[in-house]
Amino acid sequence: MANTFLEDAARTQAAEAVAAIESQTSAEVVVSVRSASGHYAHTDARLGASAAFGVLLVLLFIPQDIHLFAFPPAVLLAFAAGALASRLLPALRRALTSRKLQEDSVRTAAQAAFTALGVSRTSRRTGILVFVSLFERRVEVVCDHGVDTALLGAEWQEALTRLAATLAASTVPGPFFEALLRIQAPLARVLPRQEDDVNELPDMPGAVA
Repeated sequence: MANTFLEDAARTQAAEAVAAIESQTSAEVVVSVRSASGHYAHTDARLGASAAFGVLLVLLFIPQDIHLFAFPPAVLLAFAAGALASRLLPALRRALTSRKLQEDSVRTAAQAAFTALGVSRTSRRTGILVFVSLFERRVEVVCDHGVDTALLGAEWQEALTRLAATLAASTVPGPFFEALLRIQAPLARVLPRQEDDVNELPDMPGAVA
């Protein structure tokens, strides 16, 4: 189920949620989904090194005689197996990668996407990027200058908290987009839709990779 965010059905759900939100507010909401925000190759190398060290200890201390020529290939194979396991088991890789690094990677990728997807170029500067990073199971919401989050108040913060909790619990898109609709009420209160509002940004998700 981890990749359902990347399927066409999820893109349709995202477009419907964004359209519903924007029907009540002048804010322009864009959803962007990434499979991961960082490469985390060091985590793979760390697990590979641990596996290699473990095999080396076994070779050194088991009572049977092991020819020295067997040591290099055995250690190299252990390293490769550990690194591959890290890449193939996202939960393990996530657990072995520092939370701060994951947070920083998602925040940096979200800021880059905010510019790349043109969210910063709306006429009233009311663009909002909802950036979903699946590997880290984190969502980063980036608002332009025209969106005063202080005025949005506790209702806005509660909506974002619920959004983050939903993604952390599951990468199934349905509950996430249901939670996304919670941002409509505070946005409609602070940035109500105007008669001359036009849809400046596409409702379908932005860069999906």
